[in-house]
Amino acid sequence: GTIKHREKHKGSFEIIHVQDAAGQEFATRQGNVFTIGKGTKPWVSLPKGKGVKLSIIDEARKRNAAATAAA
Repeated sequence: GTIKHREKHKGSFEIIHVQDAAGQEFATRQGNVFTIGKGTKPWVSLPKGKGVKLSIIDEARKRNAAATAAA
């Protein structure tokens, strides 16, 4: 993913807004962000799906699509 925005709060935590490879955006504390790479290109090998965990609904849709394709 990519870092989209950084909010500085005086006397508090810095909030980082991140967008993952699937296009989902979320915010977290700066201490939870660890970057390896530059821009959108990672410097490490990522697993299938670029390391993005699917939601429960997306996993169910994927299983149903695979089941209908196999039938």
